[in-house]
Amino acid sequence: MRDCFVDTTTALLAEKPRTALVLADISASLFASAAERHPDRVLNVGIREQLMVGVAGGLALTGLRPIVHSYAPFLVERAYEQIKLDLDHQAASAVLVSVGGSFDRAESGRTHFSPADVALFDTLADWTVHVPGHPGEVSGLLRATVAADTSAYLRLSTLHNDRPYADAGDLVVVRDAGPGAALLVAVGPMLDAALAAVADLPVTVAYTHRPRPFDVAGLRALAGTEVILVEPYLAGTSARVVSAALADRPHRLLALGVGREELRRYGSAEDHLRWHGLDPAGLRRSLTGFLTPAAIAG
Repeated sequence: MRDCFVDTTTALLAEKPRTALVLADISASLFASAAERHPDRVLNVGIREQLMVGVAGGLALTGLRPIVHSYAPFLVERAYEQIKLDLDHQAASAVLVSVGGSFDRAESGRTHFSPADVALFDTLADWTVHVPGHPGEVSGLLRATVAADTSAYLRLSTLHNDRPYADAGDLVVVRDAGPGAALLVAVGPMLDAALAAVADLPVTVAYTHRPRPFDVAGLRALAGTEVILVEPYLAGTSARVVSAALADRPHRLLALGVGREELRRYGSAEDHLRWHGLDPAGLRRSLTGFLTPAAIAG
């Protein structure tokens, strides 16, 4: 995903004179040639993430379309005040692109963990959030987001599904278990694990790489009584959206994702998926504990 982001951003800088890129050392070497060609629009502020977002806000107010990039904890958590004030409050739109979502760089420890990033954007109004599940989804999402001239966050990961679903902003049904079946909504790179977990269960699986704005109409059309939400970041991040969308009908919701307890472990991203119950076996345990016997029996 990161390679696709670099290639697409380099192309956009050449194709669209309004495009600018603001970095804080992370990935600077990958944009060295672009910086040589566009020194006035590729800016590396050094290890100053708050300044990076502030500079992006200033560029946006002059009419440029800034792309801002770093690791998720540095881009979102460390610079949240600047996102809130220098971008959101000033109505200055930018495209924020992170890598290292949740625990991709688990070997670097807690400083590189950021499972709460999407939840933080949920405190702001009118941000679009994309969580691609495959490298093949990245270029199209980035191009469309830059062209939209609105505020957006793209959350890139080393984790990915086996195949892309380019047109999966709205919910796309990947597995149809028929009328009345429980509905599982998988976000971004959680799709393949979810499909493996429900392999022999009567559960419909829908996929999206755009959790904000959430496809409420699609959810209402697909949801029955039991809904399962599987997200690659903080558990329950989209629970309020799903609950509000289904407030007028009886339903049960299971929200799965990264737990709030700090595990204080290193390991790999795959280890953390397992520890948080987001691997196929862990999801299966949660699903069978949640679904009613009637639902499991179909």
